[in-house]
Amino acid sequence: MNQERIQQLLQFVQQEPGEPFNVYALGMEYLSENPGQAQHYFERLLTEHPQYLPTYYHAAQLYADLGNRPKAAELYDFGLLLARQQGNEKTYDELNRALRAFRDEEDL
Repeated sequence: MNQERIQQLLQFVQQEPGEPFNVYALGMEYLSENPGQAQHYFERLLTEHPQYLPTYYHAAQLYADLGNRPKAAELYDFGLLLARQQGNEKTYDELNRALRAFRDEEDL
């Protein structure tokens, strides 16, 4: 976790509060070392920018890692729907693969 980068991203969020990428970047910055803080930023994206497709893969994975499998499944499903609506086949395929792996874990 790079504190300098986090401070810079926080400034960007203040300067451009309507820009979802800055919030997404903060969530990603916190993901490995502070999942709770990453969850905070992903939830913010899901609430304020529900059409921001990149959120769904990482948020679903985070919820799965935190043991909230129903929320993870919901996010994968909505992300797939959104990717299809936006015509983003690459992200659709990535989410679909992740969802299949997620479901395979349940079968173990």
